[in-house]
Amino acid sequence: MSAASPSSGPDLGIPAAPEIPGARHLHSGKVRDLYRLEDGRLLMVASDRISAYDFVLDSVIPDKGAILTQMSLWWFDQLADLVPNHIVSTDVPESVRGRAVVCEALDMFPVECVARGYLTGSGLADYRSTGEVCGVALPPGLVDGSRLPAPIFTPATKAAVGDHDENVSYDAVARTVGEDTAAVLRDLTLTVYWRAEQVARERGIILADTKLEFGTRPDGTVVLGDEVLTPDSSRFWPADDWEPGRTQPSFDKQIVRNWLTSPESAWDKSSGQKPPALPAEVVERTRAKYIEAYERLTGQQFTPTAR
Repeated sequence: MSAASPSSGPDLGIPAAPEIPGARHLHSGKVRDLYRLEDGRLLMVASDRISAYDFVLDSVIPDKGAILTQMSLWWFDQLADLVPNHIVSTDVPESVRGRAVVCEALDMFPVECVARGYLTGSGLADYRSTGEVCGVALPPGLVDGSRLPAPIFTPATKAAVGDHDENVSYDAVARTVGEDTAAVLRDLTLTVYWRAEQVARERGIILADTKLEFGTRPDGTVVLGDEVLTPDSSRFWPADDWEPGRTQPSFDKQIVRNWLTSPESAWDKSSGQKPPALPAEVVERTRAKYIEAYERLTGQQFTPTAR
């Protein structure tokens, strides 16, 4: 997340960010609130908000912000020999302890760096239409959940809050950031994916795809920022349930999406109206999935932060 212009997104249901002494609010996204500290560094706070279909729901998932933060920190450690990251400290104000980090203020690249090792989601839709994903030609006969011959770099534009990211070609990225920088972003994205995919596979989890964000320090060093390899930015599937040709079980908010599009919710996705609040059972099942992903990947037991 970069230090963008302030945005509260009232039409999307993003609540006002809480005041934090010694920090000035800069921006709120669907999940995170960004502040500038008095020393110029940034405070990035992960909330328990959950979004679906470009809306922030009235319901929250207890401990989600802490899970995302702790998982990102664990992954940053696993990747430290591959690429520097923006984390400076976890010494944060008490009110956001466990779900916030102090990080460098980077000049963020205006591109979502996506790596795909499996075909699903928007990539599957593109493939069905053109036989390609972001200009990368793929073999015929692939289905939902197919493993690709090799991971591919499938970048997307960074959309404003509430808009859809749009898949773009590598050439489009090169025109935006320059050929040399585009090559660096592509190579780093695929290198991170390869490492993370191997780590996840050893733990019985398939990393189908992931979205990364990079920025630069004043000296030009490319740095991995935002969150990394969480259920919000990645698709994690249980390896023993993988079966191409159908929607895969996953460790993310698919439970929420499924309920919202079910007759039980009585919500019309095409209505433009905000989705209803989630039943307690859906909230608890979603929380359990996030915790399971954290514990299976890190090998650590998740301990809720005292509130």
